[in-house]
Amino acid sequence: MGAVAKKKSAELSTDVMDDILEFAGEGAAFDSSEMQIPFVRILQAMSPQLNKREASHIKGSEQGDLFNNVTMELFTGEDGVTVIPCYQTVKYLEFVPRDQGGGFQGEIAATDPVLQQTSRSGSKEILPNGNELVKSDQHFCLLIGEDGITQPVVIDMKSSQLKVSRRWKTQIAMQKVKHPKTGQMVLPPLFATIWKFSTVEESNDQGTWFNYQIEKVGLVDSRDLMLEAKAFRDSVAAGEVKAAPEEGASTPTPPLKDDEIPF
Repeated sequence: MGAVAKKKSAELSTDVMDDILEFAGEGAAFDSSEMQIPFVRILQAMSPQLNKREASHIKGSEQGDLFNNVTMELFTGEDGVTVIPCYQTVKYLEFVPRDQGGGFQGEIAATDPVLQQTSRSGSKEILPNGNELVKSDQHFCLLIGEDGITQPVVIDMKSSQLKVSRRWKTQIAMQKVKHPKTGQMVLPPLFATIWKFSTVEESNDQGTWFNYQIEKVGLVDSRDLMLEAKAFRDSVAAGEVKAAPEEGASTPTPPLKDDEIPF
């Protein structure tokens, strides 16, 4: 879970802390529609965050690291991040093909009949207008920092990451805890489980990229933390909070063998 670059923290005087507590939240409460839930994503070879000439460059970043696309906080691929999954949904995204300039065009509703009108081109799903259709599993999570402070994030999985997402959902569905009174084995709620996300290198004859590696940490052992996770789940389910927009995102890289697209 460690961030590569850490900010220095200074001890606050008792008086300053008392004032912070007295005026807690004043002027810092915004409507949820004005706020963005950031994505946590893997840095790949062509990620602009690796390019020192790009405005989005993250100092010290390397392929396989994870980063927060709003705060630009960086996590090593080896240490990864620890999260509590709270809500999962599937999105269908439209992209202009990379060889035509690329670019995110918007989300398509799961009920839109155009989803049944795609054609297959290699590993790509092509919409009638020639754009690419990309399926994305979006996992809304609470990221637990090294200091124990949480922040809401979205971990979205497309293309080759979908196989990891399917395995993770299977693992979640297989969790069991024993009821102390009845002895019955029950499935714990999604937001009662903790997982570690790190990265691992994958390759085939057409390229090398990094993908997620997920390990079970255990069950949430703090009632306050579990209630926070449940509250976040309820907010997402009610449509009160949404993921940061995909503005400026480009289409996934050209497909590798057997649908192994490194995004």
